[in-house]
Amino acid sequence: MTAPLSQLALRRVTLGLLLLLLLGLAYLVLRPFLAAMAWAVILGLGTWPLFQRLRARLARHPVLAALLMTLVVALAFVLPALWLGVLLRDELVRAVAEAGARLSEGALRLPDALARLPLLGGMLQDLLRDLSSAQFASRLRSAPWSAQAAEQAFALLGGAGRNAAKFGFALLTLFFVYRDGERGLRQLQAVSRHLLGPRVDAYLQAAAEMTRAVLWGLLATALVQGVFAGVGYWWVGLAAPVLLAAVTALFALAPFGTPLVWVPAALWLLLQGRIGAGVGLLLWGLLVVSWVDNLVRPLVISGSTRVPFVLVIFGVLGGLAAFGLVGMFLGPVVLAVLLAVWREWLEDSRLETAAGLRAPERD
Repeated sequence: MTAPLSQLALRRVTLGLLLLLLLGLAYLVLRPFLAAMAWAVILGLGTWPLFQRLRARLARHPVLAALLMTLVVALAFVLPALWLGVLLRDELVRAVAEAGARLSEGALRLPDALARLPLLGGMLQDLLRDLSSAQFASRLRSAPWSAQAAEQAFALLGGAGRNAAKFGFALLTLFFVYRDGERGLRQLQAVSRHLLGPRVDAYLQAAAEMTRAVLWGLLATALVQGVFAGVGYWWVGLAAPVLLAAVTALFALAPFGTPLVWVPAALWLLLQGRIGAGVGLLLWGLLVVSWVDNLVRPLVISGSTRVPFVLVIFGVLGGLAAFGLVGMFLGPVVLAVLLAVWREWLEDSRLETAAGLRAPERD
C-alpha cells in the first residue's frame, strides 16, 4: 500500500508543478493582452443583459448577435471620442485665443483677499505678472500655436496607434465573450466547484454583479456630473462650456476628479475680477457637481450589490492605485467577493450555533 500511495503523491506533485509552469508560461504569453482581455470581460459583464435581449431576437443567429453587440459597444466609444475631438479642434483654439487676449490686455488681476495672503499672495502676483507679459500673451494668442496645441490634444485623446491596437484587441475579445461567454462560465463554474465546492457560485455571482454595478455607476455618475457642470459653465459665461462639460465628464470617471476642471475654471473667473461668477462656480461645483457623485454612485452601486458605499470607494481608489484603470473594477470586485465570503461564514456560524442550542442535552 505504501508504494502506490507514494507514486500517487509523486504524480500529483509532478502535475501540480507542471500546471504552475504552464500557468507561468501562459502569463508571459498573454501579458501584453491582459489589460485588453480584462476590459473585454468588464464590458461583457456590464452589457450582458442587453446582449441577452438582442440574442433572444436573433435566436437562430448567435454569431450575428455577438457581432452586432460588439459593433454597438465600439460605436459607444468611438462616436463620443470623435465628438470630443471635434470640440477640441474648434472650441479649444477659440478658448486659448481668448485667454491670450485677456492676458495681453492686462485684464487679469489677483483678488484682494488672495493678494493679502502672506507668502502665497506674493507668489501668485509674480506668477500672474509673468503670465501677463507681452511675450507670453502674444505666443498664447498666435493661431499656429493654438492650432498645434489642439492637434496635440486631439492626438493624445484618441490617435495613438498603441491605444487603438489595444482597443481592437479588446473588441476582438469582447466578441468571443459574447459568443462563448455562457460556455466559458459553465467551464469556470465546473473547475471552481471542483476546487472550492458549490459555494463558489455565490462568489462568481457577487463578482459579476459588482462589475456590472461599478460600470454603470461610473458611467451614470460621469454623465450626470458633466451635465450639471456644463450648466454651471454656461451660466457663468465661460467660453467653450460644452467642451468643459465633456472634459468634466471624462475626469468624473476617476473618483473626485471633477474639481480638477471646475476649480481652475473658477480661479480663471476670479483672476478676471468676476468675483461673483467665480465664487458661484466654486459653490456650484462643491455643493452640486461633487454631491452628484455622493448620490448617483451609491444608488447605482450599493443599491444593487448590498455592498457598503465606503467599501466601494476604498475598492475603487485602492484598485486604481494598485492596478491602474482596470483596478477601478477589480478593487470593488475583490471586496465584494470578500464580503460574500464573510457573510456566508457568518451565516454558517449562526446555523451551527442554532443547531448546538437545539441539540438535546445528554445526562
